[in-house]
Amino acid sequence: MTQTSPTTGRFDVAIVGGGHNALVAATYLARAGKDVIVLERLPHVGGAAISAQVFDGLDARLSRYSYLVSLMPQQIVDELGLRLDLRSRDTASYTPHEGGGLLVETVEGEATRESFRALTGSDDELDAWRQFYAEVADLAEVIAPTLLSPLPHIGNLRDLSEMSTWTDVVDEPLGTAIERRFAHDLVRGVVATDALIGTFASLHDPSLVQNRCFLYHLIGNGTGEWRVPVGGMGAVTGELERVAREAGATILTSATVSRAVASDDGVVVSGEGFSVEADWLLSGVAPYVLAGLMGDPLPVKPSGSQFKINLLVSRLPRLRSGVDPAVAFAGTFHLGESMSELEQAWQQASDGRLPDRAAGELYCHTLTDRSILGPELAGSDAQTLTYFGLHTPYEVLSDAAAAERAYAQVVAALDEHLAEPIEPLILGVEHRTPAQIEESLAMPGGHIFHGDLQWPWLEEDERPRTSAERWGVATTHPRVLLCGSGARRGGAVSGIAGHNAAHALLDAPRL
Repeated sequence: MTQTSPTTGRFDVAIVGGGHNALVAATYLARAGKDVIVLERLPHVGGAAISAQVFDGLDARLSRYSYLVSLMPQQIVDELGLRLDLRSRDTASYTPHEGGGLLVETVEGEATRESFRALTGSDDELDAWRQFYAEVADLAEVIAPTLLSPLPHIGNLRDLSEMSTWTDVVDEPLGTAIERRFAHDLVRGVVATDALIGTFASLHDPSLVQNRCFLYHLIGNGTGEWRVPVGGMGAVTGELERVAREAGATILTSATVSRAVASDDGVVVSGEGFSVEADWLLSGVAPYVLAGLMGDPLPVKPSGSQFKINLLVSRLPRLRSGVDPAVAFAGTFHLGESMSELEQAWQQASDGRLPDRAAGELYCHTLTDRSILGPELAGSDAQTLTYFGLHTPYEVLSDAAAAERAYAQVVAALDEHLAEPIEPLILGVEHRTPAQIEESLAMPGGHIFHGDLQWPWLEEDERPRTSAERWGVATTHPRVLLCGSGARRGGAVSGIAGHNAAHALLDAPRL
């Protein structure tokens, strides 16, 4: 059931945070007979996976933060009985360039082939593209089936993979492989963007954080396809809340947890007006936040690097290239994302200043799904546009003035490729910096993954001793597990961390 009043009670499992992963965990555990309570700070569940009427007086419910779905395994959808409509997009991406552009269809057709030829002068780059993504798809087919099982060993996955692909994606900085495999700066950049979503790094970073980001963006369901949730992200959360409630989980909203105490006998979670005892605590909040709640030493605070803009326009703008806007904006519309531009933006932001040129991508939800618009808007030419900016770290977008400068840069970057200015078409606009995301969602530093992504396997020297370690959800306390994006296989709207935390708990010996 859903509650909004203070409560005191005893449960088998308390879950701090009501994001999508928490709801997944709650459902699996409640169906297994556990008495579960979810404690959510906000008046609603969903975390970043929500829809909202962003613009006053305009009947449009946008996916305010997260906006596409790829990593949620079909197994979770089927096991939980989620009634979701996830739609493919005909266009994978469009990247304007010097009066023309690169069009990549989701299913390759003649338009893709002609676009590569027009940009590069031959079929060589397209052949390299096909080969690279075929190899990545083979790697995804090895890794994706392991995401809902105890962590595999790196050696087992390596043995099942093509060694050259493994080297390119796992062993060496991704920029090395991109530069070796592709000749054109723009094509290199289109490949590279999947390594930088929510990740602030050079493509040559020796930490390989960019490689980990790239891998997660390409392995969803073994295909890496990013699909549109009909009804917006709120529809996804609505279904997860439904199945959690039907399973018998208690959901307490407007419940800000201020303290969590763990002992050998269980945990006590408390906040203003409530105190809950439980055998287990699952954390859907970032590890940094959890450490603060438990009074543990704080780890290094994460720092987000994205600039999110939500737009409602009266119609899509015309492009200088002459490409149909309904084709160009249906997929990912890249701005300032050649490889050299991406590296320059990273370097400038690393130096502590806003990059000279915006680097990011746009996407139009309503070309695929108009159900998020009210009747009047749906009957017009109105469309939504979502922009996700790269290399705009927390420290650079430190105040409202910096955010306004960043927004002006995005408008200027887009106008370069339009046959008409975008601003006269804008009906509503909202932008969110990492600091604003931190304030709204309590994500430290506004980091959308709760911290840097981790490899989804055990390293050579790892020997897991507990169920939580085997599933990649362990903390320093045996009765406290991670079920959010900070877990070993967290990140994106997937439910994987929630599934794995629930199964780790169910597999654990009775303490």
